[in-house]
Amino acid sequence: MKHPEGIGSMKEKLMTWRRQIHQRPELSFQEFETSSYIADALRKMPGMKTETGIGWATGIVGTLSSGEGPVIAIRADIDALPITEENKVSYSSGNEGVMHACGHDAHTSIVLGVASLLSEQFERGDIQGTVKFIFQPAEESIDENGLSGSPYMIRAGAYDGVDAAIALHMCPWLPVGSMQVNDGYSMANVDVFQGRITGTGGHGAYPEQGTDPIWMLGPVLQALHGIVARKLSALDSAVVSIGEVHAGSASNIIPTEVAVTGTMRSYSPEVRDTLAVELQRAFSIVEPLGGEYSFRIDRGEPALKNDPTVNQWFIEAAHQLYPDISITSGPFGMGGEDFGYVTERVPGALFFLGCAKPGGEQRDLHTPVFDIDEECLPIGTAILAQTAINYLNGVAVLPSRTKVEVDIHGT
Repeated sequence: MKHPEGIGSMKEKLMTWRRQIHQRPELSFQEFETSSYIADALRKMPGMKTETGIGWATGIVGTLSSGEGPVIAIRADIDALPITEENKVSYSSGNEGVMHACGHDAHTSIVLGVASLLSEQFERGDIQGTVKFIFQPAEESIDENGLSGSPYMIRAGAYDGVDAAIALHMCPWLPVGSMQVNDGYSMANVDVFQGRITGTGGHGAYPEQGTDPIWMLGPVLQALHGIVARKLSALDSAVVSIGEVHAGSASNIIPTEVAVTGTMRSYSPEVRDTLAVELQRAFSIVEPLGGEYSFRIDRGEPALKNDPTVNQWFIEAAHQLYPDISITSGPFGMGGEDFGYVTERVPGALFFLGCAKPGGEQRDLHTPVFDIDEECLPIGTAILAQTAINYLNGVAVLPSRTKVEVDIHGT
């Protein structure tokens, strides 16, 4: 794919950034070396104001501004996953048990590339307004407060005054030279539930003398797995999955308790609420069987809701730069993406960028063999940069709307 002038020459720099970050992956809320590396790169760019420790110790905001004018934010996530890499490449992870298996190294290098390109344009006076480059920690995990990195950045004011926010994500199911967009709900609400079924327990030889929570577990599991199939419309997007079941300590002891943990995924707020109601009903089945139950739901990130207007900006910028680019539409799946917190607050969107390596091997997100074709790096850089330029120059516009303030866990 032929790159526009000035983009193709950036490929080596983008690869260098990406591979350095890939070799030194760090888990959520622990991205100290990564954060320092990003900040150092930003400080070398003309006109860049670099702020560290925003929202969290590893959060970074770089700002280019000419003063008055439109304001757009471009976000990258910087954390890695607790996965042992199996790829045998020169830039494999050097931190045992930690890997950039979701493409955050690529997201970060692309946004650094956008920052580098736009710093030159601001220096020449070619564009007016403000661009905020937000490098966010902890997209993959939550802390003891139930929060990932995005809410902390929002609380710290990283998105204050922003008119719109944009981002991208690696897409290993599409080849280089393609992208996927979707209007509206595109990635899932993520909720984790923990339930307990309690009986009296007893001797395994005399089950009739007590109540058995393992026996009660059977109908509860059936009810949990039946929520999506029988309690929701077939048109609703939702998943309920059981990840852990813990009970017992010996073969001849009926335990007093069974613990069940799982995840619920959905798109719409209404379905999210329905899942919670049906979860309680599923556990309540144990009461007429002589048992008791308790459960709690930890609400994670909200569903990513892409603004159709901002999506159109992506499409127009992509066609402007790459007339032959392949653009598909459709939801991105039931995975979570904490950029959803941002798109609740300001108009924004995230697109998926084709990155599949040639050769046919499946390299899915969150797997030990995930990798990308680095030819996608300049493409992603060009599209994000052009989208921002079009907005700052008035080529892309937002319809007037009422500003909505979103509460984040009581803030």
